[in-house]
Amino acid sequence: MTIVRWNPLHDVATNQERLSRILDGFYGRPQEDLTRGAWVPAVDIYSNGQHELVLKAELPDMKEEEIDLTVEENTLTLRGERKFDPEVTEEQFHRIERSYGSFARTFALPPTVDAGKVSATYKAGVLTVRLPLREEAKPKQIKVQVAA
Repeated sequence: MTIVRWNPLHDVATNQERLSRILDGFYGRPQEDLTRGAWVPAVDIYSNGQHELVLKAELPDMKEEEIDLTVEENTLTLRGERKFDPEVTEEQFHRIERSYGSFARTFALPPTVDAGKVSATYKAGVLTVRLPLREEAKPKQIKVQVAA
């Protein structure tokens, strides 16, 4: 029988490597997949104090004309494509961590949104979409009459 030294750190490192491989399937993507259009921009949606919903989407390195925004039948659709810089060839890359390619996101709008008054601005890589609420959806102050 041979004597083998037990290294507890070896077991920890092995288990950590196994866990990393398992989680890569859920959270990570191999580097070569990043250029194939497997991304969606991060979005925040909130209601401000001016009786409207606001949607903010992170779209860095995109031009305004590369972004398509439509509202149809209580559905807001955001489409676009982020492309590689044409001045940089694939051979010049040392690492690619940002995602590229086309994307599409759809959001169901509540019936209280006035689709005819939707507006959008694009500044510093952030698209801001303002979705005003219909007049009938806004809260109304009702004066209470006291009976004598």
